[in-house]
Amino acid sequence: MTQAMQRQKAVSIRKNEAFAAVAAQLEPRLIQRECTPKQVVRMIRNEQLIHGWQAEAVQHAQDLPGMSFGKGEEVILDFGEHLVGALAIRIVPVGSPPDAPLHLQITLGEMPVEMAEPFSEYNGWLSSSWLQEERIHLDVLPAALKLERRYSFRYLKLKVLDTSPKYKVSFAGISCTAVTSADRSALSTLTSADAELQAIDEVSVKTLEECMQEVFEDGPKRDRRLWLGDLRLQALANYETFSGNGLVKRCLYLFAAYPDERGRITANLFMKPQVIADDTYLYDYSLFFVSVLHDYFLATGDRNTLEELWPSAYRQIELGLERLDERGIVADDESWWSFIDWHPNLNKQAPSQAILIYNLKRALHLAALLGDERKATLERTIGELTQAATEHLWDAQSGCFISGRDRQISYASQIWMVLAEVPEPEQAKALMLRLLEDKSAIPMSTPYMVHHFIEALIQVGERETAIREIKKYWGQMIKDGADTFWELYDPNDKSFSPYGSHLINSYCHAWSCTPAYLIRKYQL
Repeated sequence: MTQAMQRQKAVSIRKNEAFAAVAAQLEPRLIQRECTPKQVVRMIRNEQLIHGWQAEAVQHAQDLPGMSFGKGEEVILDFGEHLVGALAIRIVPVGSPPDAPLHLQITLGEMPVEMAEPFSEYNGWLSSSWLQEERIHLDVLPAALKLERRYSFRYLKLKVLDTSPKYKVSFAGISCTAVTSADRSALSTLTSADAELQAIDEVSVKTLEECMQEVFEDGPKRDRRLWLGDLRLQALANYETFSGNGLVKRCLYLFAAYPDERGRITANLFMKPQVIADDTYLYDYSLFFVSVLHDYFLATGDRNTLEELWPSAYRQIELGLERLDERGIVADDESWWSFIDWHPNLNKQAPSQAILIYNLKRALHLAALLGDERKATLERTIGELTQAATEHLWDAQSGCFISGRDRQISYASQIWMVLAEVPEPEQAKALMLRLLEDKSAIPMSTPYMVHHFIEALIQVGERETAIREIKKYWGQMIKDGADTFWELYDPNDKSFSPYGSHLINSYCHAWSCTPAYLIRKYQL
């Protein structure tokens, strides 16, 4: 945990009851379907694959009811696809009447490594309670076991910890009631002449589908929260696929309903047992409320929502501008936290400056649509901050934007300056092409940042390069076993985790769903 995270101060939430009521009315109906396992599998070592494990089919899952398991024995099942839902297991005794309870261990995982490596060895800094494992005693058999928790998984391991020497058990029926608010019947189809892009699109759509629940969750296995940065990218992908625009509207109203005493919008919301605004505030995420509202209006033309939420959006601009120093540059010290990307050495000053300009331009567009008299102030501010970025953050010698006291050069800084249109078009293109060759710049570490990299390439006209980079990143993820796209992926360090263990990583994650948006929006 960073020092900035630890320094978050207690805040007072000023709930907007009217906005909360609108959000409550927009709560979606979850669509359910029953799914059963397809294969009995075993995990085998394969050092050529990510994490060193792969699932190998042993027999069809239809054979499972005829198999029995005693103390220390286990079975691993593959449902054939990633699922989010509730698990039901029917267990019957085999042999003599049960003279002791069944002690059963249930382990669920999104990836083979979660079946192969014991959770008892986990030593990361996120709570181990996110690991999907249960230990249950059943005193009476036969039993119809219905697990109350919602799980995110493809693989299921059942291990008999103990029975008695007199009996074993059989798993007579196993099913998952999968849930999502994404309506497949509304999904717009894509038929691409490029088979690899078609496959990437399909996995992207599946990723988004699994994260569309009562809100746009960041990851259905871990966190299960509504994060503003993830929402921005999910909403873009949604407009090109499921068109679940009511869910975007619900999420906008939820964020606007729970500002702090200064009007600042939180980075994320907990949804249970009631809506709770987290005490984490991120400079970039709060600003992104502006762009989410802007993108929503462009997609829907919903002027009523724009008019109601515009004051909340403009307040994020005002708060963002408070952080400027005497040069007109976002101040970089120990008192703030801007996310940008997970790289541990990344300085956030320059990309945050660009994100402020990026959202100022979207605020300007909305102000013009609404006839807001502050339009002139926004125009002047954009000019001043763009000039400040060019004067103080552009380094002519390296031909790059620099960030922080150490004048750091990073992918994030160049990408966001291009997206914010700080450099002129020809300079922006040259900058992106130079970045592709620069091995010394602080690299990207998440699909979240890679998305912005691809969008910047498209913005400067490098469509073929963008396609190549999509295939290089998300295409390789599929080759490494992804049936939904992951929270974290570094092709050069496939065991990377900012949490101390890849067991806790999310392997179905919202901010990785955007190839569907990129491929469809830009007709790649």
